[in-house]
Amino acid sequence: MHPHADERQQVPIGRISGLFGVRGWVKVWSGTRPRKNLFEYTPWLIHMDDGWREFRVLEWRPQGKGLVARLEGVDDRDQAAALLQRDIMIRREQLPALDDGWYWVDLVGLNVETVEGENLGRVESLMETGANDVLVVAGSRQRLIPFTPGHAVREVDMQSGRIVVDWDPEF
Repeated sequence: MHPHADERQQVPIGRISGLFGVRGWVKVWSGTRPRKNLFEYTPWLIHMDDGWREFRVLEWRPQGKGLVARLEGVDDRDQAAALLQRDIMIRREQLPALDDGWYWVDLVGLNVETVEGENLGRVESLMETGANDVLVVAGSRQRLIPFTPGHAVREVDMQSGRIVVDWDPEF
């Protein structure tokens, strides 16, 4: 994969979080729901010191509270150690189409403005809180706005790159 490929075309879905055993198995943190969905996407793209590499998952299983996987070409602990703390990415086209037409990754970087047209900044990231997801908006200061379509979030307009929120700028 070309190192200057458009980063927007890659979506982070997890991370190599640890080593497991001596035969190259790795512990993985999954950003998918349910967690095992991480393994439905293959190959994984991992940015190594010499650029992007593809890794196919040969096998995986739950282990304690986490997940472990064996990747093609990773046969010992040293090879596995080179993957530690690296993000697991996939190509955007590996994702299924969504009814509402976007993923979290699409919302990062969008402008956020109130229904009155006041600009609050840009979406820096999203957080899961359990009750609902939260937009982390960076502007004159950081704001946390619940991502509740139909309530706080009035409109997500991918064309114009903005999210309209019903939100008091004082908060």
